Amino acid sequence: MKKTLSSLTVLCCLLSGYFSYSQQVQTVFSGSKIKRSGGYAAISNKFTTINGDFANMPEIYGGWFVNSKFLIGAELAATTNFIPSPNFNNSPDKKITYQYGQFGLMTEYIFASNKRVHFAVNLINGAGFTLQYDRKNWDDWDNDDWNDNHTDAKFFYAIEPGAQVEINLLKWMRLSPGISYRKTFGAKGNGLTDGDLSNISYNMTLKFGRF
Repeated sequence: MKKTLSSLTVLCCLLSGYFSYSQQVQTVFSGSKIKRSGGYAAISNKFTTINGDFANMPEIYGGWFVNSKFLIGAELAATTNFIPSPNFNNSPDKKITYQYGQFGLMTEYIFASNKRVHFAVNLINGAGFTLQYDRKNWDDWDNDDWNDNHTDAKFFYAIEPGAQVEINLLKWMRLSPGISYRKTFGAKGNGLTDGDLSNISYNMTLKFGRF
């Protein structure tokens, strides 16, 4: 009986050590115990095209990270650079630019989150919008005639699946370069169609939080 109890005690210790080791988060600079649930926020920059022209699109998203595998939260992104637009007012002194933006539900699934390098897939599901504004006035913000009038705002459905390679830099910070494909439905107005707005995006993302 004593031998049986001793054997069971040794077995329990071995199993405890194994599970403790398997739950260790591997990072480039440090390590920590993996959490069952937490949350994180991400800042990202996307490089894509709108109507055939280069578009720079900063993005933020974040939410609740369930069981160290699945994120559910919200996302917001919008272009920031000059994207040439026809001058509908026939005013040559104005520099009219397109702006595209999107917001909605963000879901993300992380594979083997405790490994130093692993993969993630995500899906943005929500609304997109386009509008136009006078970029010249925006650039000359100190001009007495400055204004930020936006024109012809249109909203429509947008979806964007993507994939990332994720690197655990620290227990609270991750680097995630990735690629995604943006698809819009029902975009009308501003001289833009779904074909003009739908395209591949390349991104670089930093994530901060409790993983």
